[in-house]
Amino acid sequence: MTNSMTDALSPLASRMPRIVREHEVLRVAGWMPGDDPAGVANAAIGEVLRWAQRRCGGQLPPEAWERKSFDYLSGGRNSNCVHLQSGTSDLWAIRADDPDKTVAERVWTTEVVVGLLPDQPAKFSARLLVSTPEADLQIDPHTPGFIQQVVENCRLISGRKLLSVAPAVHETEADAEDLIDHLIDPSRQLPIFVVTLAEDGQADHPTLDTAALSRATLGVGHVALLHPAATWRLTERFGKFKSVFGGAARVYLPGFSDDADPYIHRLVLANQLDTAEGAERATSWMRQLAAQESILRTKLGRDVLPFAAIRNANLQLRQQNLRNEDASASDQLAAANDRIDALEKQVASLASEQDYYIAEYEKERARAELSESQAQKSAYRIQHLTDQLKAKGDDPDQDIAIPASWQELPAWCDERLAGRLVLTPNAHRGARNPVFTDVETAARCLLWLASECRDQRINGGGGSINNVTIMDGIQNASCGADTYEFDWNGRRFSADWHIKNGGNTRDPIRCLRIYYCFDPQTQQIVVSDMPAHRRTGAT
Repeated sequence: MTNSMTDALSPLASRMPRIVREHEVLRVAGWMPGDDPAGVANAAIGEVLRWAQRRCGGQLPPEAWERKSFDYLSGGRNSNCVHLQSGTSDLWAIRADDPDKTVAERVWTTEVVVGLLPDQPAKFSARLLVSTPEADLQIDPHTPGFIQQVVENCRLISGRKLLSVAPAVHETEADAEDLIDHLIDPSRQLPIFVVTLAEDGQADHPTLDTAALSRATLGVGHVALLHPAATWRLTERFGKFKSVFGGAARVYLPGFSDDADPYIHRLVLANQLDTAEGAERATSWMRQLAAQESILRTKLGRDVLPFAAIRNANLQLRQQNLRNEDASASDQLAAANDRIDALEKQVASLASEQDYYIAEYEKERARAELSESQAQKSAYRIQHLTDQLKAKGDDPDQDIAIPASWQELPAWCDERLAGRLVLTPNAHRGARNPVFTDVETAARCLLWLASECRDQRINGGGGSINNVTIMDGIQNASCGADTYEFDWNGRRFSADWHIKNGGNTRDPIRCLRIYYCFDPQTQQIVVSDMPAHRRTGAT
């Protein structure tokens, strides 16, 4: 007797057609500047239609060039277009299918929407989807060709940045300042791939084709080519751990700031790009990341409009008009059937999309669990090696250099205290330019937390660190009534300990407070706030 339904049905399943699922590959969203939004929108529609014409295998109907709704059927290379005018809004949308030229049963689908609203610039959005029975879809995403046509002939802006087909080249310190402003711009919506040149005077990276990468990620990412003179300014502003130089490459995701976690913004070292194979792997990863981020960071129905929603709205409006005009029963029935057919297709598409997102969620959850497990194993391994060094009489922190300025402190923590102590974004902000002037004292307190305090917490000595003197006039103590909760890394913590200097002073020039807790899962001290006294209900 079989043990599962799958085993029982496997002979039948082998004779059934393979399940075709629709996967969303990427999304593009932006707006087009110009004094005449209607003219700009019309020009963009023309670029999209010319692109669709080249791929449809025939001739689009005259209605296409008159900007009217149309349906074009051509043996799999189908195109459907809706022009919806309702009230003050004007939406033009097209959905075009194109069978893959090399993989059987794989069909690419492109959706484009151009919209006009009163007193607003023309809006532009696009989606790239693929339908396939493949269980494991392996592709290197590339934005459709009409995106380049729209960027070159109509201009397209994401956030506040004009998109460019070619990579942005930064040669001087002034250029670097422009890049820095773009990196920390809170309105930035796309990742920036910064590729640096070594000190050899080359015009482009020797192995990584930045021009090809820029074309592939156009609309879903920015590519910047950084010359050596400009990399120094980047390092001066963000520190070595958040910068990139010497032929390396780095992705700066949206939300990057001075207090960002450097490990979130992935660095590809120069020696990983030395060969053509290494550069190809990095380029493939960058293209996949840009596509994934475009789906994660844009909202369907708000930033990007799906074609099915516009088609259904158009059919609903058509039904309403027929009822208002007291049309014949046969005309109203035909309109109702058309809408039912469209809704059924939308439901089937949403079901396929839901299956895809569930599968992606399971992959990400498994990846997160594996990463967390590996991080814990690494933490225990590091602690074991540290204990061995101490058992031999060595002190890993004996000759550690203390930062001389607050600007150096975050990078110093990332470099010297990694795996033992972490600053939350709030602590980063507090240490950026504080009134408290003694950065050396603050750094030595952090070092004590990462070494002696952490060792005692790992060994279960939580109570033994209360009222411990760290240095003259500075103690470690329980927060007591000043304990507060904070979020870090998707989890909730309580800052129940703090380091404070004596005299009960709250003068910010002389008052030092470092609020923290111990995370047993990652075996780290988590610093929630520093170096000022925190205002609470008790104070």
